[in-house]
Amino acid sequence: MLYESEKTHQSPNGRVVVKVPASSANLGPGFDSLGMALSLFAWVSMSPSNATKITLVGDNLEGVAEDKTNLVYIVAQSVFAKAGVELPELDIGIRSDIPLTRGLGSSAAAIVGALVAANALIGYALTEDEIFQMATSIEKHPDNVGASLYGGIIAAAWDGDRAEYVRIEPPVGMDVLVAIPEFELSTKKARNVLPEQISMKDAVFNVTHSSLLTAALATGRLDLLSHAMRDRLHQPYRAALIPGMDRILREATEHGALGAVLSGAGPTLLLLARSENAGDGQLVEFVQAVMAKEGIEVTTRWLEPCLNGPTVRLISRNEPDYNLEPHQILTKAEVEVSA
Repeated sequence: MLYESEKTHQSPNGRVVVKVPASSANLGPGFDSLGMALSLFAWVSMSPSNATKITLVGDNLEGVAEDKTNLVYIVAQSVFAKAGVELPELDIGIRSDIPLTRGLGSSAAAIVGALVAANALIGYALTEDEIFQMATSIEKHPDNVGASLYGGIIAAAWDGDRAEYVRIEPPVGMDVLVAIPEFELSTKKARNVLPEQISMKDAVFNVTHSSLLTAALATGRLDLLSHAMRDRLHQPYRAALIPGMDRILREATEHGALGAVLSGAGPTLLLLARSENAGDGQLVEFVQAVMAKEGIEVTTRWLEPCLNGPTVRLISRNEPDYNLEPHQILTKAEVEVSA
């Protein structure tokens, strides 16, 4: 994590603003174990208050709770409880450029943002590892939260008690195209279509391809991605929920992609490409044509792997920005990637 000031224990009387990257989980065969941070962001503003107030900024937070049932509030309270601190009333602002329920880690970014903001507010009482363990326990898998917390690419495992991870520096010269269909798909619905048992043949297929993919990403072997990103564990079963997905995953390499996968539980599709090919329009045209044939509107966006986890800004009471309303602070936040 990146901080604007040194870690110093402080009384919780300032304001904290945290920026957190989006993430794509699974990357094909790495089900619940591989994740990559992306250059799309959410922000959480948090300060003590006389009464709890939740301010939502932007167009991607429809339906998010504006009371103490809000996920950010609940997660923040778990940090305070673990640290032995009482801060029952909070002034929270949330802005997200990450669309909800689209497979880009919006919930993981909210969880990480809440954990990091609450921890910073009380002077960093918890270690980064404690934050990671809490995030994994809340999300129930470590790939999204690990990527958002550490940046880059994460290979991680969780046994229900403890999570461990290895961070991989993303290969140089690789850009990411996300294709976001104009419909939502809940993780619960996407998981409900998965079988409880698979064949030994399919299990071996996924283990070998996930291992190859991890090694290819770690060593920069972009030429292996099209082979390594194949999956038999979840994508074939989820294809029926996302018209056009099967063809895009099957034919994307013929139109300039290094590989194509379902991002998380979907419905967003993630296509990797060499940076020099990102601007030629071929891959975008292919994706849009396939989805249009299925009658589905899709937003395409070129992103980059995000190399860093959360950035934290501490605003003391004597700074002018402290007196700004959360929506003013979050509206001022820089948009790194244009729509």
